[in-house]
Amino acid sequence: MAAAPHCLLLLLVLIPTLSRGVVGGSGAGGEARKTYIFRVDHSAKPSVFPSHAHWYSSAAFASGADGAPLEPLHVYDTVFHGFAASVPASRADALRRHPAVLAAFEDQVRTLHTTRSPQFLGLRARLGLWSLADYGSDVVVGVLDTGVWPERRSLSDRNLPPVPSRWRGGCDAGPGFPASSCNRKLVGARFFSQGHAAHYGLAATASNGSVEFMSPRDADGHGTHTATTAAGSVAYDASMEGYAPGVAKGVAPKARVAAYKVCWKGAGCLDSDILAGFDRAVADGVDVISVSIGGGNGVASPFYLDPIAIGAYGAVSRGVFVATSAGNEGPTAMSVTNLAPWLATVGAGTIDRNFPAEIVLGDGRRMSGVSLYSGKPLTNTMLPLFYPGRSGGLSASLCMENSIDPSVVSGKIVICDRGSSPRVAKGMVVKDAGGVAMVLANGAANGEGLVGDAHVLPACSVGENEGDTLKAYAANTTNPTATINFKGTVIGVKPAPVVASFSARGPNGLVPEILKPDFIAPGVNILAAWTGATGPTGLESDPRRTEFNILSGTSMACPHASGAAALLRSAHPGWSPAAVRSALMTTAVATDNRGEAVGDEAEPGRVATPFDYGAGHINLGKALDPGLVYDIGDDDYVAFMCSIGYEANAIEVITHKPVACPATSRNPSGSDLNYPSISVVFYGGNQSKTVIRTATNVGAAASATYKPRVEMASSAVSVTIKPEKLVFSPTSKTQRFAVTVASSSSSPPASAPVYGHLVWSDGGGHDVRSPIVVTWLQSM
Repeated sequence: MAAAPHCLLLLLVLIPTLSRGVVGGSGAGGEARKTYIFRVDHSAKPSVFPSHAHWYSSAAFASGADGAPLEPLHVYDTVFHGFAASVPASRADALRRHPAVLAAFEDQVRTLHTTRSPQFLGLRARLGLWSLADYGSDVVVGVLDTGVWPERRSLSDRNLPPVPSRWRGGCDAGPGFPASSCNRKLVGARFFSQGHAAHYGLAATASNGSVEFMSPRDADGHGTHTATTAAGSVAYDASMEGYAPGVAKGVAPKARVAAYKVCWKGAGCLDSDILAGFDRAVADGVDVISVSIGGGNGVASPFYLDPIAIGAYGAVSRGVFVATSAGNEGPTAMSVTNLAPWLATVGAGTIDRNFPAEIVLGDGRRMSGVSLYSGKPLTNTMLPLFYPGRSGGLSASLCMENSIDPSVVSGKIVICDRGSSPRVAKGMVVKDAGGVAMVLANGAANGEGLVGDAHVLPACSVGENEGDTLKAYAANTTNPTATINFKGTVIGVKPAPVVASFSARGPNGLVPEILKPDFIAPGVNILAAWTGATGPTGLESDPRRTEFNILSGTSMACPHASGAAALLRSAHPGWSPAAVRSALMTTAVATDNRGEAVGDEAEPGRVATPFDYGAGHINLGKALDPGLVYDIGDDDYVAFMCSIGYEANAIEVITHKPVACPATSRNPSGSDLNYPSISVVFYGGNQSKTVIRTATNVGAAASATYKPRVEMASSAVSVTIKPEKLVFSPTSKTQRFAVTVASSSSSPPASAPVYGHLVWSDGGGHDVRSPIVVTWLQSM
């Protein structure tokens, strides 16, 4: 394939192998440097300095830390006040003691959480939210990710009106990305590499074989995919090499996109760059921010040490809705990330489309799998079947690089266990060893959850049970054989949605009184635009180039929520971020397209719970008119942080304003935050707890009466609502109510936690639904 003309402007960058080692130069005495983020009291700046950047770089600021003048990597002044700098640990300790420095934390690497879905969300052309919101044309969605590939049809500005006059963003030109790359659709594009360069010690020009661009251009594909999932323009005749054919469009197809490249191919995303992306996006004037990033060191940090939580608070306090991915570490309990209550935390569910493949064994048995393989089929040819893990050890069972013997696998279908290396990379190992095809078998960690992959050889994935059966057949049969048949695209699949096996689960590991994730959205086998820099597998050895790709992950679910928020903000410009999230939560559904309870892909037959899906699967056919919302403002979030025991100076790191927490003798609890879900934690057995909520009427009728209905899955608790009805009028748009949850047993039930829901109904089509979760813990 000939290189595109813009590639003449390509700048190659070294992306070194990830290492825990410290790089980036040394300080005095050879002491290694690290990057730290410093929160500064911005009001302490002496008036002699024209800007905070001048102050931070001055000898006057450095003298307070007993050192030489600093060279900040980033200066933050919108969602956060302070700077990032690469300094030796001793210098960081000195800066922590500076009278103007409120907090300091070390930069960390975070990871990316890696069409029919709009229709599955309840959107219909010329009807409902799409038309009433004008498809989101007045809204700007900021996407913090790996950048964007601007030439894709999904980023065309055809038939779009002028860019909103309030927009203040810009287009950072760079290698492979002239300023003309932006248009009325892609209204902004910026990149942030300073933290990344300091962490990895990057030179400006070098390469490890990976193509990367020191510009907003997307070499990875993840950013282009998420941006166009949220707000991609209509693109006809779309498919991924024939799979998922049809019309591709984002959830908000007329919304504008602003891309903030804070993640780099193969090297993740640095906190300091993420925070800079938040800072710039809010200053530019975005309405919604989509962040399919999370993780870090694997341990949930307090909100005042979490740059995503800090940056998001600064955005939300300025009216910007922020959606984040829940993470892909499911189905493990307490694996959900992005836990702050001002975030919308999005898990992943399936849609009613699948890409089935069938394995036919030599004895006639048939097994179901999935695949996006699009090359030459096996045409029912029966081939020898081999499992290298039977005698080759763990690395061979996983089909790791150089682990399988070509003389053993040549000409055979090879069974590989999932884990430790990318799924598609295993296929390349098999192909290089002479294998003809591959079956990728799930283990216990993945259960029966399946995602499609654009494999480089005939291959498909199967669940744990099918994989065990297949390996037993290969081990116990003389001359075992098999073939794989690829079935293409199937729609109308039931049941759907189902909670994706990989979708991270609750409970909330920091504050169990706040239920996370908030809801689920389509995140399995999602079609969207793709980069032109790499093939659909993302492997350097994959020569294919596709306009669209199909990916799975909570990374794909998050932009569905971002696009949904863009539509709601367009239809209801006066709604706060909390009101938008409330509308999405209280109208979410916990039933599938059969009318039955949503299930769990990881364990077929098991009914999923609010720890798996939060409030449920979003339904935009209902979210436009939720009836009531649970609103939350800055003062409420401050009271919440006080209630969970945060000191005032720690809260100020997040809020940028001095706060004073009231003296209280009650145990720390976040239950009274006006959240659309209700999570009650008992520390012991026979107890009772009352939480307060305030509902705001946003329905078309100024006068309305709502009555409650409570359903609990167990008699271990009783729930009482007071008052017994909420009466709204033109002069009384908000009403408070109390929810009292009482344990009916002297000891915690064996089935803890207990799930249920509260529904406020007006009898006129509004059913405002909140999940209820009751948990027993041993101690504080």
